[in-house]
Amino acid sequence: MVTGMSSRQSPKVAVLMGGPSREREVSLSSGRECAAALRDIGYNVVEVDAGPDLAARLIEISPDVVFNALHGRWGEDGCVQGLLEWMQIPYTHSGVLASSLAMDKARTKEAYVAAGLPICESVLSTREAVQANHILKPPYVVKPNREGSSVGIYLVDEGAKGPPVLDSDMPATLMVEAFAPGREMTVAVMDGRALVVTDILTDGWYDYDAKYVEGGSRHVVPADLPQEITDACLDYALRAHNVLGCRGLSRTDFRWDETRGLDGLILLETNTQPGMTPTSLAPEQAAHTGISFLELCKWLVEDASCNR
Repeated sequence: MVTGMSSRQSPKVAVLMGGPSREREVSLSSGRECAAALRDIGYNVVEVDAGPDLAARLIEISPDVVFNALHGRWGEDGCVQGLLEWMQIPYTHSGVLASSLAMDKARTKEAYVAAGLPICESVLSTREAVQANHILKPPYVVKPNREGSSVGIYLVDEGAKGPPVLDSDMPATLMVEAFAPGREMTVAVMDGRALVVTDILTDGWYDYDAKYVEGGSRHVVPADLPQEITDACLDYALRAHNVLGCRGLSRTDFRWDETRGLDGLILLETNTQPGMTPTSLAPEQAAHTGISFLELCKWLVEDASCNR
């Protein structure tokens, strides 16, 4: 049950979407889908494009609960969660600490290691150093340390003659990560249970377009895997969810090198605000386990609270 919800017949839900992050468009899509589902259920829904006046908007709306459909910085990194805690408005998904921790890829890896979870080699470096020399032996991946949805990812191939030329808007601190070959897989965790393993098939790199453009990727649910690998993915995803302190819904991404068996399975990152678009992975996994999109949205609202 939602802590602090009033006794109104139709609880008022403010759906936060959009915002100023680089994932704004995906968040708008997620928010609209969730708002439509919550209206179908019977909630009194107000859509809020989160901006600098968010606190004032929430005071004006006076919602019983906030459905957080924001992605990326400010909405997924503990910032909006801190605001909602301050205002004592129950909200969905993870709380301040888990959100901030999971958004920081380096600290996420430290938590994984503490929980005995497998990762690949990586280092933090400055934008200038990454462009000056190879930080790791190619192939390797360069990405922002605090972004999501494959925003700003560069793959440096094995035969690369020099370091990558980065866009000017790349942040000052970057993660340089050894390229993990193999299959891209993911597992959502809901209500303390790992749902199923999805095998993500693409014609190339699983980048931003592959994630969100229709036809950019194909999902096999459940993934056709040896039972040992399936079991490990489900176990690792739940352990990642717990060690980071996630709440509500999360999704952990993997790479698996089939040639190495279980030793070839590594965790990439955990997403505390999984996408809720028509091509999103977590709703697809929920549906496979018999939980409709409407039921998923309803459960997230009912699970909302403060002190997360």
